[in-house]
Amino acid sequence: MTAAAPKGQNVSTAVMQRRVEPHDSLDDFPTPPWATRALCEWLKISAECAEEHPLMLAAREPCANRGHMVRVLCEYFATVDAADVHDYGAGFPVRDYLFGPDPELVDWTVMNPPFRLAEQFIQRGLRTSRHGIAVIVRSAFLEGVGRYRDLFSVMPPSDVLQFTERVPMHRGKLAGPGGTTATAYCWIIWRSRYQGSVTRFRWIAPCRGNLERDGDYPAEPGEFAPVDAGAVLI
Repeated sequence: MTAAAPKGQNVSTAVMQRRVEPHDSLDDFPTPPWATRALCEWLKISAECAEEHPLMLAAREPCANRGHMVRVLCEYFATVDAADVHDYGAGFPVRDYLFGPDPELVDWTVMNPPFRLAEQFIQRGLRTSRHGIAVIVRSAFLEGVGRYRDLFSVMPPSDVLQFTERVPMHRGKLAGPGGTTATAYCWIIWRSRYQGSVTRFRWIAPCRGNLERDGDYPAEPGEFAPVDAGAVLI
């Protein structure tokens, strides 16, 4: 017989926001396109000079998955270097971002990294990005003594963008227009020109309704919205 939960305590894994992945898991939780557009729109208005405007820059997405984030980045960046450690059938090169020497510099690295490897992805992104990096992670990533000691206290982010709406990420498939979740997400951003400054915490106002586009959600598994082949570096 199992012990009953304390009265009033909801032990649902959804409510408790648990997302426990096996050590060898691919951590396959595709990012809804509107969540990436929210970041890109913020980058557009926060660029202090023309050289930093996303439309003029090169980006890297090392966790390309099925391409949902890559397709949005191609709307905002001149070129996107996209790859993944696993072949999801979207045509991207299979490449282990953490293996071997650092890749060539790009202007921005934007990614949804595997949660258990996020710190390593961030460290490599910081070394190989001229203007900055942005990672979308569970808001709980901001917690943790070890993470504070090894990452946030050493290299504090310039900005934290907390979604006021929930960003639905479902295992193994893109969450559709009606997708929901109990997990909170945020973008954590390191901008080179603000290295060492005080981290600014901001909220992303409700924007899902304005940032969803026709073609964001494939009708059948394996269907993908067109990608500008000239913008993606293969």
